Amino acid sequence: MFGVYAIGIHVQSPIGGLDPEIVKAKIEDMPFFQMMNMFGGGALARVSIFSLGLNPYITSSIIMQLMTVAIPALKKEQQEGGQYERMKKAQRTRALTLVLCGLQAFGIIRILAPELPINAVDMIQVVLVWTAGAMMVLWLGEQIQEKGIGQGVSLMIFAGIVVSFPGVTSRIATDLKDQTVQYWNVGFLLLIFVAMTAVIVYFTQAQRRITIQHMRRSVGTKVLPGASTYLPIPVNAAGVIPIIFAFALVFMPAQFASFAPGTGWEVFWIGVSEYLSPTPTAIWYQWVVGSIMYGFLIFFFTYFWTAIQYNVEDIAANLKRSGAYIPGVRQGKQTEHYLDQVISRITMVGALFLSFVALVPFWAPQVTGVQGFRIIGGTSLLIIVSVVLDLMRQIEANLIMRGYAK
Repeated sequence: MFGVYAIGIHVQSPIGGLDPEIVKAKIEDMPFFQMMNMFGGGALARVSIFSLGLNPYITSSIIMQLMTVAIPALKKEQQEGGQYERMKKAQRTRALTLVLCGLQAFGIIRILAPELPINAVDMIQVVLVWTAGAMMVLWLGEQIQEKGIGQGVSLMIFAGIVVSFPGVTSRIATDLKDQTVQYWNVGFLLLIFVAMTAVIVYFTQAQRRITIQHMRRSVGTKVLPGASTYLPIPVNAAGVIPIIFAFALVFMPAQFASFAPGTGWEVFWIGVSEYLSPTPTAIWYQWVVGSIMYGFLIFFFTYFWTAIQYNVEDIAANLKRSGAYIPGVRQGKQTEHYLDQVISRITMVGALFLSFVALVPFWAPQVTGVQGFRIIGGTSLLIIVSVVLDLMRQIEANLIMRGYAK
């Protein structure tokens, strides 16, 4: 599946008059498209049939998750519907993905090539080709999910990031050859890369375990003794979602400026972007303000997404319903209050961790002197580490099951 994906990245879309070199140059000035291109293994810069990648599916999944929380009827159906309701949710997500594919394909072409005279027929062709490519990437991920090991969609995102490694390495080798950077710069960069990987592994696996005591209960003619288990709460429960949300909002003014070239609105939105972006500039206080704003947004979205993932009312109700309790804490409202305090404190640590990881890619080039190597932090390395750790856990679980079967 990875091989098919890697080949598809290099198959160019049939867009007449659109030069990939022009697209690549424009992407360099648009950080949001840089991230989209990085997740797709450079497909967008090549104007490939896989240019959209899994971005429409990721967006639709987030929207469906938010709708499930916001609409009580959907939430109730998810809790009580079982496997059938999960299949219906997957169908709705795919349908929304198709709609977003069309909207994103049209928007990307209009932003990257506004001067290109594309008629309606050519535009429909591009939208269809890119939509088919995005759905094929999703299908490849589903095949891995059904017939292989690991989360298929996550592994396809992982593959997209890893595919861009040779290009990054080649640029660094060229800079060394041209003596733009020195060997000690690259060595320092690799040291930061190893340190960041260790930090991300540590915080990804870190969790707070809350002891849960189960009461004695009768099953048929037997009386089962009360057992003691634990409720694991990860330090980084929100994953990479807060960074993606914050990144999209921070660089949104720059996208607005590109919609109105040569007007007063362009000047206005560029001014707003300079004080929101953590990208280093000649004016140091703009960089500081941008870093603070970026970190603040990550904090906000970390608490927001963690609250969605861990509803303390539902957890307390489920514990009470199953006859379980936290030692020293009364069931009901007291359990809700206790869980809310614990999760809030853990989320604070997780938000600090995500803010640091997200800001390192902007700080590191200034420290090391090596530009354009964004893999040492942020969403890319966090996704790589998370996917690899999850894949290792699933492989170990399969090996254990095979051992039991024998």
